[in-house]
Amino acid sequence: MSPTQPLLQHFSHLKDPRVKRTQLYPLENILTIAICAVICGAENWTEIEDFAYAKEEFFSQIIDLSNGIPSHDTFGRVFAALDPRAFAEGFTAWVQTLVSDWSDDIVAIDGKTMRRSLDKANGKAAVHLVSAFSAHNRLVLGQVKVGDKSNEITAIPELLKRLTLSGCLVTLDAMGCQRKITSNIREAGADYVLSLKGNQRELFDDTQRYFDWCENHPEKKYLHDDTDAGHGRVERRVVETVDVEWLASRGLWADMQSLVRVQSERHVGEQISHETRYFISSLPAREVERIAHAVRAHWQVENGLHWCLDIAFSEDQQRMREGNAASNMALLSKIALNLLKHTKSKVGVKSRRKRAGWDNAFLLQALGKASSI
Repeated sequence: MSPTQPLLQHFSHLKDPRVKRTQLYPLENILTIAICAVICGAENWTEIEDFAYAKEEFFSQIIDLSNGIPSHDTFGRVFAALDPRAFAEGFTAWVQTLVSDWSDDIVAIDGKTMRRSLDKANGKAAVHLVSAFSAHNRLVLGQVKVGDKSNEITAIPELLKRLTLSGCLVTLDAMGCQRKITSNIREAGADYVLSLKGNQRELFDDTQRYFDWCENHPEKKYLHDDTDAGHGRVERRVVETVDVEWLASRGLWADMQSLVRVQSERHVGEQISHETRYFISSLPAREVERIAHAVRAHWQVENGLHWCLDIAFSEDQQRMREGNAASNMALLSKIALNLLKHTKSKVGVKSRRKRAGWDNAFLLQALGKASSI
């Protein structure tokens, strides 16, 4: 059996976008080569073709190359036309098989714009993707492309429907702080911690005023104080939570039980910065430590996941503008990231990509994670 089969079986539903007479190379071969190439450092269609020729002997042992190796134009046309929704659904179906129990996980959902995909000449906006990440299992769970005439508010519910969330804690930034989205999360059997900003002005103002009032009524608050240091910085976070019985609008938000204030003080060298953030949660205020952990986990995803995709996969430098190419290449990167994150190595993801390109045994180790992490 091909080492990519445990993964590719979840893409068997994909419709080949090419007309029959041009299907010289099976779609499965194109996916196999592309996934392996991206694991090993390829970042565009030409590099994928070059990698395939360099590893022709390796590929001849796992797929039928009787028709040769596809050209970079073939890779480009296929991924530009491939249905990104169906591709992403297959990706999520695959990831769900890797872990037997998702309960108690923190699922962080966050959006990111692929900046270089902006096509001013043809009036096309940059591609914006909403992704979900498992904090406990270190896996990207899924992605949804935001429609050209839409925003994250409509994309988030679509992503939530694809995920197995029962028993999980979902975190979202302020764009996702919507009444309907809290209902979606609770209907999925999950709890939530959502960032609260001025886009929910009345609730935001009420929350600020109540925490200010609580300065003279500390018995109304639960408190968690945490400090960590590293990379030349020291950060202290004071997390306070309060119950919502006093809040007239509490019934508008599905099962909302607490409001949260996080005050951060960061020391970097001689510079000191302060930040205050607010959140709403379906968790009771007494679970302040769990809420604090969720806030921290979401911050790590925003910085860790996106930073990794930018640094290790050069995602912000991708200039693919044809059809669905940008979002499909982003998904190839997430497949590679999930596999590489769980290989046995002490080096970073960027170095693991290089090693996989140099060492077939390490590449096979990464592909082996497609069936179990």
